[in-house]
Amino acid sequence: MSADRLFLCDTQDVPIYGVIQVEVDDLLLAVYNLNGEIFVTDDRCTHGPGMLSDGCIEDGKIECDFHGGEFDIRTGEAVTAPCMVPIKTYTSIVENDKVFITVE
Repeated sequence: MSADRLFLCDTQDVPIYGVIQVEVDDLLLAVYNLNGEIFVTDDRCTHGPGMLSDGCIEDGKIECDFHGGEFDIRTGEAVTAPCMVPIKTYTSIVENDKVFITVE
């Protein structure tokens, strides 16, 4: 099976230290800008119905606004209870100010 490259957004669409929601194909994603570095995770919290793109970023973590649990944006690791299951991360590719991911 080959990997498909999916366009998500332009880099300027994601504010510095901000996050946006992007829906592409059957994926609901959160795209983050940590001082110019772009990261991508699933947008749905693994603990409840919260959307991470509605949360707050602090010290490289995203806080789910539903129960206040946090995930490391770079690794997807659940770092603050009640979240225990990591979120899926995607390798982002930035070319010509456009953000892509590859998926199998």
